[in-house]
Amino acid sequence: MNLSNLQPAEGSTHNQNKRLGRGEGSGKGGTAARGHKGAKSRSGYSKKIGFEGGQMPLQRRVPKFGFKNINRVAYQGVNLSTLQLLVDNGIVTDTVDFAVLVENRLATKNELVKILGGGELKTKLKVTAHKFTATAKAAIEAAGGEAVTL
Repeated sequence: MNLSNLQPAEGSTHNQNKRLGRGEGSGKGGTAARGHKGAKSRSGYSKKIGFEGGQMPLQRRVPKFGFKNINRVAYQGVNLSTLQLLVDNGIVTDTVDFAVLVENRLATKNELVKILGGGELKTKLKVTAHKFTATAKAAIEAAGGEAVTL
């Protein structure tokens, strides 16, 4: 081994590119492969998101309509059929509260839960949630259960 055959360890170097702007002799001096003039040749250049070369961008060409209500309250819906499924699988016996719903991934801890009237409930349950539809509340009470609003 001598100085003429020294080289870095395998995998220790990653950048094999030619270094830009390091003199004419390097082959990438002068304009440093950026071409001549124009915004793209300058330092600090970055085009705006959605820029289409001066053409009116799609975001501005397409007509806008409607609005987003900033006060909208979103609820995670859980059907009665899902509650019945929990009973059938032996997960729940008499009470269904928010902790049970989170545990069984029917809602996350930050969501509000609304019990919906889809399907039928055959078991007497005490259900605790943030909201109930009229049909769901009626079905729970018809089965001999109780609907408690948080």
